[in-house]
Amino acid sequence: MKNLDFFTPFFGPWRTRLSAARRALPQVTNPRPILHQLEALFGSLVARHWLSPTEEGDWSRQRQWSLRRTFWTFLGQVLTPRSACRAAVRQAQAQARLENRTVPNDDTSAYCQARGRLPLEDLHAMIDQVGHTLAQRVPAAARWCGRRVKVADGTTFTAMDTPANQAAFAQPKTQKPGCGFPLVRMVALFSLASGALLGWATGTYLQSELSLAAALWALLDPGDVLLADRHWGCYRVLALVLGRGADAVCRLHASRKADFRRGQKHGAWDRVVVWQRPRQVPPGLSPLEWLALPATLTVRLVRFVVQEKGFRSRRVTLVTSLLDAERYPVSALAALYRRRWQVELSFRQIKTALGMNHLEVRSPRMIERALAMHLLAYQLIRGLVQEAALTWDVPLERISFQGAVDAARHFGEALLRARTKKQRTALLAELLRILAADQVPERPGRVEPRAVKRRGKAYPRLSCPRHKFKEVPHRNRVYAARAKARKIRVLK
Repeated sequence: MKNLDFFTPFFGPWRTRLSAARRALPQVTNPRPILHQLEALFGSLVARHWLSPTEEGDWSRQRQWSLRRTFWTFLGQVLTPRSACRAAVRQAQAQARLENRTVPNDDTSAYCQARGRLPLEDLHAMIDQVGHTLAQRVPAAARWCGRRVKVADGTTFTAMDTPANQAAFAQPKTQKPGCGFPLVRMVALFSLASGALLGWATGTYLQSELSLAAALWALLDPGDVLLADRHWGCYRVLALVLGRGADAVCRLHASRKADFRRGQKHGAWDRVVVWQRPRQVPPGLSPLEWLALPATLTVRLVRFVVQEKGFRSRRVTLVTSLLDAERYPVSALAALYRRRWQVELSFRQIKTALGMNHLEVRSPRMIERALAMHLLAYQLIRGLVQEAALTWDVPLERISFQGAVDAARHFGEALLRARTKKQRTALLAELLRILAADQVPERPGRVEPRAVKRRGKAYPRLSCPRHKFKEVPHRNRVYAARAKARKIRVLK
């Protein structure tokens, strides 16, 4: 019977055809193998066509570092701060050896060149798509007074001190050549409800935040509310925001004084006043653009007192285009402005948790791609946090972002080893449960000073280029003698 089953006469002549069809069938019905642990976790959020080979161009050839492998390896490097290219290549080699695929070369040059060929337009499209998806998943109850709130702010980060980076992004003039790093200024727009990044613009440190924000006004839809700090509470911003059919809530600019003795009274510290357009044209706008803005603006000035236990009370003055005092009372405006601190936390998550505070790249071309990959990593982690918050009905802002980054790396490795759909589903459910349980303590009014406890080594400051710097022998004794001399002069 065994011989009869093995030597079936009907299928003998078809053996060649059936073997060829069997080899072709898995390529059609089975999904392509997973190359990286992060692909197992975030593969559903990144459209497949963005990482497929192109018909022409850099990614049309068959390479060891394909577009797909380069993207996921670079993303894994971003989610592991202070990770060198060598470590990323070693991880890709180990995974390729485990899966019996082509192992990349030991040299990191091919990987670094592949990173520089990543299509920047597709990276931006990925960021926009994930941000749009997160914004659509926000429940209506999370809106402020039924309005979508978008938060704007600016920050800076540094890059490697190379001639190319210095030519594109100069360092501050207070630093000597060869002693500082190129400084990049970035302005970003976030969704307050989801924390998703909606748009950004970069420039040199000499450009102001409001000049760079010209690329963000198109992201404001009619009915939106812009929330920003004191630097944005000026005539220029309010006029541009109102021109988009949106409203603004900002802290009053330091150059403007609030006179609550004038205007229409809505309360003790609530006035509706009329602003005249200043004569001086602000930087970044041409005279024609400045004259195109309305000659007057009707705005509302609101003042409230912030009281924290153990600290001196502070008075905060807001300017807003929301004139309806019944629908938008002072208490609601004060609570909204208090949430503006979320944008500072978002920048801290991108720059500290993801290591974007200093980019170890040598060219402006790579600065753009490294920045895009950091922002995309932030979006993907935000999507994971939002999924956990919606699944387990916990506050979104309470879930630890750093904990989500760590969990994504480790659970991605487990998903890569999972062989069945049931195992992957159980791992994803467990990941969401852990994220929802990993909540930061709720400490209202907590003050965290920007100070460090651990002292650094007593190294001298670099006062000239490194190849010209001469190290002082026995510098510890020299510094101790100088400190002692200063102390004696003070006592005298």
